[in-house]
Amino acid sequence: MHSSTRKAVRRMPAIGAAVALAAGMLVTLAPSAHAAAGATLPFTSVEAESATTTGTKIGPDYTQGTLASEASGRQAVRITSGQRVEFTAPRAANAVNVSYNVPDGQSGTLDVYVNGQKLAKTLTVTSKYSYVDTGWIAGAKTHHFFDNARLLLGQNVQAGDKIAFQSTGTQVTVDVADFEQVAAAAGQPAGSVSVTSKGADPSGNGDSTQAFRDAIAAAQGGVVWIPPGDYKLTSSLSGVQNVTLQGAGNWYSVVHTSRFIDQSSSAGNVHIKDFAVLGEVTERVDSSPDNFVNGSLGPNSSVSGMWIQHVKVGLWLMGNNDNLVVENNRILDTTADGLNLNGNAKGVRVRNNFLRNQGDDSLAMWSLYAADTDSSFENNTISQPNLANGIAVYGGTNIAVKNNLISDTNALGSGIAISNQKFADPFSPLAGTITVDGNTLVRTGALNPNWNHPMGALRVDAYDSAINATVNITNTTITDSPYSAFEFVSGSGQGYAVRNVTVDGATVRGTGTVVVQAEVQGAATLRNVTASAVGAAGIYNCPYPSGTFALTDGSGNSGWNTTWSDCSAWPQPGQGNPGPDPTTNLAKGRPASATGSVDVYTPGKAVDGDANSYWESTNNAFPQSLTVDLGSAQAVRRVALRLPPSTAWGARTQTVTVLGSTDGQTYSTVAGAQGYRFDPATGNTATVALPSGTSLRYLRLTVTANTGWPAGQFSEVEAYLTP
Repeated sequence: MHSSTRKAVRRMPAIGAAVALAAGMLVTLAPSAHAAAGATLPFTSVEAESATTTGTKIGPDYTQGTLASEASGRQAVRITSGQRVEFTAPRAANAVNVSYNVPDGQSGTLDVYVNGQKLAKTLTVTSKYSYVDTGWIAGAKTHHFFDNARLLLGQNVQAGDKIAFQSTGTQVTVDVADFEQVAAAAGQPAGSVSVTSKGADPSGNGDSTQAFRDAIAAAQGGVVWIPPGDYKLTSSLSGVQNVTLQGAGNWYSVVHTSRFIDQSSSAGNVHIKDFAVLGEVTERVDSSPDNFVNGSLGPNSSVSGMWIQHVKVGLWLMGNNDNLVVENNRILDTTADGLNLNGNAKGVRVRNNFLRNQGDDSLAMWSLYAADTDSSFENNTISQPNLANGIAVYGGTNIAVKNNLISDTNALGSGIAISNQKFADPFSPLAGTITVDGNTLVRTGALNPNWNHPMGALRVDAYDSAINATVNITNTTITDSPYSAFEFVSGSGQGYAVRNVTVDGATVRGTGTVVVQAEVQGAATLRNVTASAVGAAGIYNCPYPSGTFALTDGSGNSGWNTTWSDCSAWPQPGQGNPGPDPTTNLAKGRPASATGSVDVYTPGKAVDGDANSYWESTNNAFPQSLTVDLGSAQAVRRVALRLPPSTAWGARTQTVTVLGSTDGQTYSTVAGAQGYRFDPATGNTATVALPSGTSLRYLRLTVTANTGWPAGQFSEVEAYLTP
């Protein structure tokens, strides 16, 4: 689905798995005790910019409408006549798929070399399926620049062999190559009905539509066999139920049609597996059902092992598709969505699929007419959606988005969007529990031209109504987002609230602007979120048109404790992190620990902002220490120590030493042992001045004596940058 125009807005002031790029290959590294993100794929991808070339590298570039902005990794290699890109095979392989671009209106071939020897085969390249215009979508520009072409090499190559692609005259921009060891073609299952027995033409010249229909009718309750070959269908299939459609493998059995199945209902038990469907869709026409599957496969069906390419949508699913499983497929070069559960999906599992170069959301659930319920997107790998989100959930009840790897979104798109944008009525908003767990997002998020400001890598969007569902976002890795990591917004500009959101466990490595982009009223709790290489500030908190967004620090957070102070201007990528407000208490809400405590008087009570609660150490056991993690090294110049202001607390003197550490391991004395007087007549407050040049992340207070009680006691420990 595409995002409609958002009203122009201006703000008023208010307050997992790791990813490594190794030798140009995207590799997921799972943290302990958590599944790796992404699909288990039969191929290994290598970026052209990491290969040897006599051509010219382009990018990186994130500007909408540029070629590099749609490339994997936002970089690619341009070659002209006689120039080449030479890859080192990362694994044993006998086949390759290449993502490429040629100028609009052109086509040609690439010569292929293995270890310096030119093959008789060439790789055909064309602009036929590229340069899509969708002027009716607000904010769209010409897009969908890349295409994919595949080739069986006719020989085996080994890891370390050299495979080169050389231009024969056409300018070609090579993006990425997928190397695969394709198994031999499978044999016909016993008892199956072959489409060729009903007159299908495996040469691709004759029309095989009726032969497919006759085979399906003859094989009810059994298997329709699609032998190796090319089969042309001139119209779609319908009435498909209680049958398996099976090919010899998606490199061998190829059906050429832009509309494979189009039916509004089915009794179900349809199983489609192990062949390719290649369409001829060159433009997006939303009124035409130019989809691999349009409508319903019926309950208890499955789609697996398919190669789906050059259609408008891979699967646009309506009606009864209860308990459908879509797994182990490749969906490439669609002009719109890869898959859309268009309402009423129940118990659908979409897992272990690879999607590249979608012209809209790669995977979407849209709860139109009836809610999608108890359905999930799990362990999918998504690359280069070029006009929307990697994964979008528009409404629905008890939905899960788990362990997906998403990279390189472009205009109008986040890596993951959890949204109440309805597009049409009747719509079922988000309800129940929305689980977003274990996902890895790489270079996701984009500048939205309709909003004239960014969309985050992971967006929670109360577009057309408030979000009241429970949204749990856990174990997330966000790497190199061009803008923000987590965005909370009402994309229509109406200010509907985002509530009941918890972000627990996230690693953010590199954001162009901020970690948290809060633009709407509501609340979220974030805990165990660590960030590094933040471009501007930790937090942008500027709700529109009014209200406040309450960010609760649930402890364990670090690296993003600064707040962007100017709600009249958007932070720009890499603008630099403005220093924290010197009047801000850096210790408030930060993780605290102690050598001991008594009863409910735990360390966190000393940093909770409540002067009436307090920490009390183990009694009669001096020395005792309280340690506060400020999240990052800070030039602390003043520490304020407080006890409850009540006169019931008699005056006392505590002997305190202040120590500091940058790593939590090695501590040095910042202010030596000294007696500090606490007197309710003067607010029960003491101040410790720290020397200039102090830099510490971990602030430790060691108490060796207390004239009022045999323990260390603090109701608040505050740290400031000002003397």
